[in-house]
Amino acid sequence: MAFSTLLQLFLVFSLTFASEAQREIKAESGDDVTLQCQSPRAVTLLEWSRADLKSDGYLFFYRNERSYGNYQHPSFIGRVQLKDPEMKDGDVSVILKNVNINDTGSYECRVLISSTDGRERDLIEIKDRVSLTVGETGETAENVWTEEAIDEEKKDGFGVMIVLTVVGVVVLLLLILLLGLVMFRKHQTSVKRPSYRLQSETGSVLLKV
Repeated sequence: MAFSTLLQLFLVFSLTFASEAQREIKAESGDDVTLQCQSPRAVTLLEWSRADLKSDGYLFFYRNERSYGNYQHPSFIGRVQLKDPEMKDGDVSVILKNVNINDTGSYECRVLISSTDGRERDLIEIKDRVSLTVGETGETAENVWTEEAIDEEKKDGFGVMIVLTVVGVVVLLLLILLLGLVMFRKHQTSVKRPSYRLQSETGSVLLKV
């Protein structure tokens, strides 16, 4: 049980580490922009928000297997949709349509996933951030992320996650091995050593355990 929990925590740590650096996207007014976010499995709650608008509503809000348009900020109504409505492979990215200079800002993806046994108290949080800069039409947009670039970055993130996961499993196995060795040695020292006592009357040796 403890080992399974450690693996879950390490997986979440790997995903968080892989997405720790804030992604930067540059676009022109009128573009449709994909804001990328990844979850290790089916989500319980998904919140997309912008830091300076969070108190007034969300970019996108999803809970209990449905989205809630009434929680959206007015400026995003009708302009946001999931990249993959079925969220296959944990893809919780969203597409922001027809962006304009007022959409410039820092966006946060917040995901809650439940543990494998589905207990409410075992919810795990994952966050990812994307910085979007929108310029007027005609301005240089050499750093605009195409779908191909996003998919390539997604593959790189998974590669880092796999490497970190393998390293974590190896470390956990070494810790378990070390713990077993310590317990074995402790057990060995707790065993009483046999002592010898001379019986003066007969000259024989008795073994006292």
